[in-house]
Amino acid sequence: MKKISVVIPCWSEEKSIRLMYDRLKNVFDSKLSNYDYEIIFVDDHSPDNTWCEIEKLCEIDKNVKGILNARNFGYTRNVFATFRYGSGDATFMIFGDLQDPPELLSDFVKKWEEGYKVVIGKKIKSDESRLLFIGRTMYYKLISSFSQTEQIQHFNGFGLYDKKFIDIMKEIEDPSPYFKGIISEFSMNPYIIEYNQAESNRGRSGSNFFKNYDAAMIGITSYTKTFMRMATFVGAILGIFSLLFAIFIFINKILNWNEYPVGTASIIIGIFFIGAIQLFFIGILGEYILSINTRVLKRPLVVVEKKLNFDENNEEV
Repeated sequence: MKKISVVIPCWSEEKSIRLMYDRLKNVFDSKLSNYDYEIIFVDDHSPDNTWCEIEKLCEIDKNVKGILNARNFGYTRNVFATFRYGSGDATFMIFGDLQDPPELLSDFVKKWEEGYKVVIGKKIKSDESRLLFIGRTMYYKLISSFSQTEQIQHFNGFGLYDKKFIDIMKEIEDPSPYFKGIISEFSMNPYIIEYNQAESNRGRSGSNFFKNYDAAMIGITSYTKTFMRMATFVGAILGIFSLLFAIFIFINKILNWNEYPVGTASIIIGIFFIGAIQLFFIGILGEYILSINTRVLKRPLVVVEKKLNFDENNEEV
């Protein structure tokens, strides 16, 4: 009997844990009864009662397993770590806030059985903030334009992954992984299922500006070289224009020595313009250096504090 592992990264999902379990169990009982399964909740050290709810489920169902991180390691690191915990022939990743429908699992499994190693969900509509959805669209277009690896738009990791692909992900030693890019780069002809994303069960998404900015910078520094090269080109172009402008000013000053006014305003504007460009690219350079520094340190993705219903011989946890 084939086994499906369901991995669920969680943060402040006390209201969703039981409902997520009930909906997943209904899928396995009604549509996937010929599969063995395990449901793994991974709590990224939530400040609410998320872990208590996971403990309750682990007591009543041994197919449910729980992992508690020693501290909050952040969205990107926790999500990538969850892919490594499953022991099944395929791993289904879904976020704990129930924005993505668990019922699509049966459709994913059907395509997986047809031979697709990676079956992923792509949002075509979302009940989240329209401004946020537009912002994500612009980001995906930006990174797709500059990246050598084609990025999948409106994809958050929701999908089913064959064990062969999971084994590839386990070999990646990156303490600051951009898992969306990794999946886009290494997935073998993924099958895409489109769906409408619901509002978060907690009423609002767990993502904020700083979390989204952090994830965006990891993606940009991991999969684009364009910004660094753009700094060189922009600097060279501005240098040429500055030299030509200086020659023009010098000649004009010689020809109109007594009539040529002192251009205080234009000088100030030029200084601020050049300074703004310099600060922008220094900031971009800093993001790349920060990314390099994080990877050189080779810290573990996460540190696990507790685990429930796992075999003690399971070396992956």
